[in-house]
Amino acid sequence: MALTEVDAARLNDNVFNTVGPFKNRIINGDMRIDQRNAGASVTPADDAYTLDRWNVGLTQSSKFSVQQSTTAPTGFANSLLVTSLSAYTVGSGDLFRVTHKIEGFNFSDLGWGTAGAQSVTLSFWVRSSLTGTFGGSLQNNAFNRSYPFSYTISAANTWEYKTITISGDTTGTWVGSTNGIGLRLNFSLGTGSSSSGTAGAWAGSAFVSTTGATSVVGTNGATFYITGVQLEAGSVATPFERRSYGQELSLCQRYFEIASMYSASQSGSNRTDVSNHTWQVTKRASPTLAVFGTPNQNSGTNNLGSNSTTFTGSFYIFGAGYFLGSISGSAEL
Repeated sequence: MALTEVDAARLNDNVFNTVGPFKNRIINGDMRIDQRNAGASVTPADDAYTLDRWNVGLTQSSKFSVQQSTTAPTGFANSLLVTSLSAYTVGSGDLFRVTHKIEGFNFSDLGWGTAGAQSVTLSFWVRSSLTGTFGGSLQNNAFNRSYPFSYTISAANTWEYKTITISGDTTGTWVGSTNGIGLRLNFSLGTGSSSSGTAGAWAGSAFVSTTGATSVVGTNGATFYITGVQLEAGSVATPFERRSYGQELSLCQRYFEIASMYSASQSGSNRTDVSNHTWQVTKRASPTLAVFGTPNQNSGTNNLGSNSTTFTGSFYIFGAGYFLGSISGSAEL
């Protein structure tokens, strides 16, 4: 189903909808949060995160870039932009995708893998320099259940609103109420035949897209924008859930957070300085720490340690030294 931009905007004109809290299982579906890159274009590696909560997969490097864009439909401020960097012919074993991984705690209530599995409706805004039939899928974390779906982009460089209703999977292995991956939502940028299947039916395979879908990476300079992504229980697409910026940032920080750290020594002797900090948001799991960006320092980082609520920086100070910079903590799915 496709609506005009004006018609769909009328469905999204509320500031906070009244359907219920956390109706939308997608975090950062309106692409407002970009902690890692602050709007800069990146050419990602396989399984890298770009905008918050949005992961990419690729079997060949340097075929596309990703960037937070301010090109967006009425009612939205941002989108995720993919730009093809070559005219690549997708082989049978290739796949290029944008993926959102939903945590089991945020998905298990839908009862997938049981006789009571609930249907879901996916809705989103999309725009591309290409037209035709595009593909994607829902997929379990065991990679043995998937539901390929298709949608049509009718006009080039024009925002179009899409809705797709998908019956819940009554079989298969689905992660329950845990902090593991409950569901993968894939949008294909070009997928080979071995990862493509028939649209509109559950399959016991790891399909990312539908057979014959348009390949974004197949055209040099092709663009693909997406925003307003919502996945909700039921068979009707309701208005996009508007959460405050602070709420959305906090939801993202469960998986990735950047924190400032400062350590200094005024003494003339070498020593180890230990600084303890508390995360703004408790992490999904103990995060992996790294120095983020380029710090100001004349002393080196000796050791970083963390758990889901706090992190520690142990710095070996050479004389009167200091460390002033940022530490990232990643607990991504």
